[in-house]
Amino acid sequence: MALTELKCKNAKPKDKPYKLSDSGGLYLEIMPNGSKYWRLKYRWLKKEQRLAFGVYPLVGLADAREKATTARKLLDSGISPSQAKKERKRQAVINAANTLEAVAREWHEKQLLRWTPRTGEKIMGYLKNDVFPHLGSRPIADITPPELLETLRKIEARGAHYVSLLDIRTFRQ
Repeated sequence: MALTELKCKNAKPKDKPYKLSDSGGLYLEIMPNGSKYWRLKYRWLKKEQRLAFGVYPLVGLADAREKATTARKLLDSGISPSQAKKERKRQAVINAANTLEAVAREWHEKQLLRWTPRTGEKIMGYLKNDVFPHLGSRPIADITPPELLETLRKIEARGAHYVSLLDIRTFRQ
């Protein structure tokens, strides 16, 4: 019989962990300390695997079912859901490390050998004052040309035409 939100909410802890099954391998695991975890049991390459979907009630029954459906679609496509989840996390870590600010600082560091110290300071100042506050924390792969243009227009709007022109010419080098 399928789970209901009420059954999930009213599940009480016991001496040992136990499971409340839903359907298609989805279940709610109740721990002795009262924690409740959504899990999906599936087979991949003839081995039983488990995939965690989160803690109840932060992840509700409908969300857990939706995640289980997505995982089953991956399985049907010949993709391991746990490997796909690891890859998403890895990509998120890479994107977080490749913010515009991180990439710009790395670029700036490499260009310092070609510039006078004064030019290096000016360019870093422009980046700190005009670019980093608007786009610095964003993953560089997520920044669209219209967003970049909007930032340049903000610089121009305050009358700093030379700054935006210098930044564009400098980045081309």
